[in-house]
Amino acid sequence: MNKQQLAAKIWESANQMRSKIEANEYKDYILGFIFYKYLSDQQIAFAKKQGMSEADIAQLSEDDPDTLEYIQKELGYFIAYDHLFSTWINNGSDFDVSNVRDALSAFSRLINGNHKKLFA
Repeated sequence: MNKQQLAAKIWESANQMRSKIEANEYKDYILGFIFYKYLSDQQIAFAKKQGMSEADIAQLSEDDPDTLEYIQKELGYFIAYDHLFSTWINNGSDFDVSNVRDALSAFSRLINGNHKKLFA
């Protein structure tokens, strides 16, 4: 498959997924997901740079206030393991719109106070 065929397939898939959503509204959702994936990936990279293993990363939760505060202070936000983009991907068909709603609610709550304007 060449680059042009791949691009055509991607657009066809995007049009099927967006169904009856207006293109501009769909774009906002997609860009939001891309940004959220970026933030999730940045947190994972930061955690690994700090010497955390995959098992340690899988334990990231709001129940560990010391780690939460450290990551919040360093990155400006904290995303629990259950709300990481990669966790959503691993859940596959068990992914639900409630995952997004819960994650965005938690994300908004867990932004470092000094970074609220950045993520508003």
